[in-house]
Amino acid sequence: MATFNFKKGDFVVYPAHGVGEVIDLTKESFGDIDLELIVVRFDKNRMTLRIPYDKVEISGLRKISSKKDMEHIVEVVKDAPQVKRMMWSRRAQMYEDKINSGDTEQVAEVVRDLYRIENKEEQSFSERQIYQKALERLATEFAAVNKISEDDAVISIETAMDKSPAKKKAAKDASKGKSSDFSEADLDAVIAEAEGQ
Repeated sequence: MATFNFKKGDFVVYPAHGVGEVIDLTKESFGDIDLELIVVRFDKNRMTLRIPYDKVEISGLRKISSKKDMEHIVEVVKDAPQVKRMMWSRRAQMYEDKINSGDTEQVAEVVRDLYRIENKEEQSFSERQIYQKALERLATEFAAVNKISEDDAVISIETAMDKSPAKKKAAKDASKGKSSDFSEADLDAVIAEAEGQ
């Protein structure tokens, strides 16, 4: 029927819920309609989804990334933040859209842009929440690809960012202009200036 090659036991990514495991491929009848379904369990969310094969593409369901893709993702998070100059509410919505896109690189961009090497307490509550959501989504896939725990995945990702020369430069440049009333907008301007935007 469909060209998707899912099998029982595969790890997959569903955009709105992250990494899950295919636990069954089945056919079910609903009245006169027979549907082929992929049954995906999301242990973290304690939920199971039944996705019709003919809705797989539109739903965004995909297999987890390869190790090579994850190596590229590590390079993405090591880059300097690329914070756009716009109101926080619009940036927050943009970040949420990226997280829910199901695209690993877009999730990595959110992690990269919201990560702070030093002074994590300076992040607003909403920044920390969005960062944690993106990091969790990225770490879950990173862990599944590399067959490690999610905690180890978080450590690997944050260690890579901590050691990144681009991140250190952005943090150093941001701290040079820091004052006691340094706002999020001021930080955005300093980071953008450091990146030459």
